[in-house]
Amino acid sequence: MSWNMSDYPATFKNFEPALRKKAIEIANAMVDDGYQESDALPIATSQAKKWFNQASEAEIKKFYQDGHMKPSKNREKQSSPRLNDATQLVVKRDDGWAVKAEGAKQASHVYKTKKEAEKRAKEIADNKGSDFVTKP
Repeated sequence: MSWNMSDYPATFKNFEPALRKKAIEIANAMVDDGYQESDALPIATSQAKKWFNQASEAEIKKFYQDGHMKPSKNREKQSSPRLNDATQLVVKRDDGWAVKAEGAKQASHVYKTKKEAEKRAKEIADNKGSDFVTKP
């Protein structure tokens, strides 16, 4: 079962609806990548607040109305502690540059440019207290 706008962590209850939706989306993606819920929630909160503070009113409105909120596949599963401290990898793919935790099955993000991917990998690594590496 994944979080949604009707069933979400209590820490999200006082968020503006668009901020809550973004935090839920990020948290669900992190749980899918193997993070423990206790680690995913503060990181998702921090990242969602950064997005909310930097986005225009039009972007926020569009995301809230149309934005995709990917449900988590793994919320009920025991997460893998090894991914919580894993190095973030930036890897070239056919569709751009992927960011993923070392040992994760799938990328958490894909960007058009290497610079964007490295910026995101650094943010994640800083939040987790780990490192990031760019692979050719």
